[in-house]
Amino acid sequence: MNRDEVLAAFDRELRREAVAGEPGAVIERDGGVVRQVGPEDGWNGVLWSGLSTGQDADAAIAAQVRRFGALGRSFEWKLYGHDRPADLGDRLLAAGFVPEPAETLMVARAAGLPAAPALEGIRLVPVTDQGGVELVADVHDAAFGGAARIRIRERLLAQLAAGTVVAVVAMAGDVPVSAARMELHPGTRFAGLWGGGTVPEWRGRGVYRALVAYRAREAVARGYEYLQVDASDQSRPILLRLGFAELTTTTPYVRP
Repeated sequence: MNRDEVLAAFDRELRREAVAGEPGAVIERDGGVVRQVGPEDGWNGVLWSGLSTGQDADAAIAAQVRRFGALGRSFEWKLYGHDRPADLGDRLLAAGFVPEPAETLMVARAAGLPAAPALEGIRLVPVTDQGGVELVADVHDAAFGGAARIRIRERLLAQLAAGTVVAVVAMAGDVPVSAARMELHPGTRFAGLWGGGTVPEWRGRGVYRALVAYRAREAVARGYEYLQVDASDQSRPILLRLGFAELTTTTPYVRP
C-alpha cells in the first residue's frame, strides 16, 4: 500500500470528517479542532487538529480546556506523530495534560491478512448479548485488571445495540481466555481493532492472531477495506508479521 495515501485517508475519514464513535456522543468542530463530546462515562477528546503555529495551538488548547472543563469532564487529546506544530506535545504538557504510553498506528488491507491458525481446544464465539459482554469483562479483568469493567460493559452493550461493533470471545471449554472487538465506522473504509487481551496462561499460543483473522474476515464481509490498530509494544511485532504497516505514532494526552 502507499502509506502516505492511506495515512491521508485515515486523517480525512476518521479524524477531520469523523462521526460520533459511540451512542450518545456528538462531534463538534471548533476552528481547527474536531472533538468528540461523549457521555460522562464515554470517550471525550480531540480527534483532529489542523494547527499551524504555536499561537494557534495555545489558543486551541485553551478553548478545549474551557469546553470540557465547563462539562466537568476529563478528556484526551489524541496526538499523532505528524500533527503540527511540531512542539504540540510540549504545549499540551505545559497546559496540564499528562501523556500516556505512545502507540503505533498500524494499518493493513483486511482482505490480505492470513487466515486464522488452527487452535486446539479453542473456539471463537461471537458476542451478541449481555452474557457475551460479561465474558469480555471477565477476560479484561484477568488480562488487564478490572478498574474499567463497568465502563467496558456499558459501552459494549450500547455499541452492540447500535450495530457499530463486532466482538468475539475465545473460549477454552467454558472458560473465556481472550476477547477482542472491532469498531465499525460506516461511510469510511476503516474498521478499528481494539482489545485482544489474552489471559497470561494462554499467551504465545496464537490466540491473538486468530482474533485478528476473525475480525478481518468480518470486516471484508461488511465492505471495509482497511483494518486500523493503535498497537502497543506487545502487539506491534505480531501485527508486523501478519502484514500490517506502520504509519505513524499516536500518544494520548489526558487532561483531568
